[in-house]
Amino acid sequence: MYRFLLSRQWVILTLVGLVLIPVMIKLGFWQFHRHEHRVAQNQLISDNLEARPVPVTDLTAPGRPLPRDDMWRRVTATGTYDTAHEVVVRQRTAADEQTIGYYVLTPLVLGQGPRKGAVLLVNRGWIAAGNDLTRFPDVPAAPRGQVTVTGRMMRDETTEGSGIKDKRGLPERQVMLINSEQQAEALHRPVLGGYVELTAPKPPGGKPEPVPAPDHDSIGPHMAYAVQWWLFAAAVPVGWFVLVRRERRDRLAAAAEGAAAEATAESAPAAPPSRTVASSD
Repeated sequence: MYRFLLSRQWVILTLVGLVLIPVMIKLGFWQFHRHEHRVAQNQLISDNLEARPVPVTDLTAPGRPLPRDDMWRRVTATGTYDTAHEVVVRQRTAADEQTIGYYVLTPLVLGQGPRKGAVLLVNRGWIAAGNDLTRFPDVPAAPRGQVTVTGRMMRDETTEGSGIKDKRGLPERQVMLINSEQQAEALHRPVLGGYVELTAPKPPGGKPEPVPAPDHDSIGPHMAYAVQWWLFAAAVPVGWFVLVRRERRDRLAAAAEGAAAEATAESAPAAPPSRTVASSD
């Protein structure tokens, strides 16, 4: 009674189910790996934010990319701000993640240590864009003289890593990406790899607005998505089995009804033959 499984409709349905099961399982593991990556990154951020600050030159040097494991490490540096070569980074959001403005990127010329004279890029925070995007905005002044700063170490931004298109032909002293190699070409002096998001000292009046620490508590929905895909994969054979049982039941019922109708027709008495009565003239 299962010969219907060899029909074209059921062969196609079975093949589709056999394809969907491994695809859904694979999608579940993809989401699970994303969950694991998010958990590992959260742990890395937490550990590095809680670690004791170290001199910036312990982690980076001119022309040396910052290792991923050193991202968000707190560092210290002492030097003098070079406000003449300060730039702003376009299309950045405030702490509310909605208002568009600029990051203020100011070179800090190191005044001591093994890299004395080299430049550290310091993201001093966010400012509003204003009405005229073609000119350099009014930027809160950086402290004068020698200062010691503390901040979170970040890797150079690239188009591939950030998804931000590096546009050319921007107004003077405006950039799209925070990139030490690009700034080294503009400054004509050695620039330490990566940059620092300033956390101390706090700017007077809260301007520029400090960049908030990265979120390392949320794990996202990836684990829930993984479970959903695996449940979908498990539901395919269950659904197939239910449909097969229903089809078999319907076919048995149809066959039983047909047999009953045939038996009824055979058992019914034959109608008597009709007689023709001759009429007399």
